[in-house]
Amino acid sequence: MLSSTYAIALAAMLASAPVIARPVLHSDMARPATIFGKHQSTCSANLVSCSDSITDADSCCVETPGGQLVQVQFWDYKPSEGPADSWTIHGLWPDKLVLCLIRRTGGGYQENCDPSRAYHSITDVLKSNGKSDLVDYMKQFWVSNDESAEKFWEHEWSTHGTCMSTIAPACLASDAPQGLDAAYYFQRAVDTFKSLPTYTSLSAAGITPSTSKTYTLSELTHAGYIPAFDCKAKAISTVTYYYNLQGTVIDGTMMPFDAPKAGSCPSSGIKYPPKSDDKKSDGSMSTKASGVA
Repeated sequence: MLSSTYAIALAAMLASAPVIARPVLHSDMARPATIFGKHQSTCSANLVSCSDSITDADSCCVETPGGQLVQVQFWDYKPSEGPADSWTIHGLWPDKLVLCLIRRTGGGYQENCDPSRAYHSITDVLKSNGKSDLVDYMKQFWVSNDESAEKFWEHEWSTHGTCMSTIAPACLASDAPQGLDAAYYFQRAVDTFKSLPTYTSLSAAGITPSTSKTYTLSELTHAGYIPAFDCKAKAISTVTYYYNLQGTVIDGTMMPFDAPKAGSCPSSGIKYPPKSDDKKSDGSMSTKASGVA
């Protein structure tokens, strides 16, 4: 039965998801420990975001005030973006609808938290921090169908990355290179994406792109940790995975949990179209139209 097979596949995938290796700072050299500032000297590794125990915790040591993070992936099929056998990255950000924000701050959602850090060439920022390999990966798996990849990355960083409290400049050493905060953010987002091979897990359950076959929501979500699937015209467009974070964006552990709300896909008749051969940069299913920021 598809649902039980998918349950096994996705449960196995998510069981390993929390074990995300600490990002490698430079591919060719080790940076001095002083760049970690507060992270190495005063932070407890046991702090978990959005828990009652962190009310007075240092925001350099645990993500706050939100703290529940979402990793969103696109299935852009017409026009298509990214490899035919892979979903692509939308971003990683604090979710605006989760109970953590409501309980601890009375509601609200932070965006564009520090305009002074709205870098205008993410490629240059990452390369200057030894992340050329990361840029190459992002060019393939972190793409938009309505704007350039560079503009997309700039938006994700300025809108969401600058709101990650544990990589704020005050949390890093005074001699940390410019853009190191963004390097940490993009590395964490990509590492999280790599731990969630949605296409492979669905395929292992017999759920593959088709021009004629449809699936039920229970077939997609009957698993250990349940993500939220969003649809457009009954066709899958995005999947959202939810996490708390133990520790920091730099070297913490992602802790998955069930989506607190269902996505927009119907209970049945869900289409999973194959990616078309029609690729262009100004596609009809834009990041704005997808319903996520």
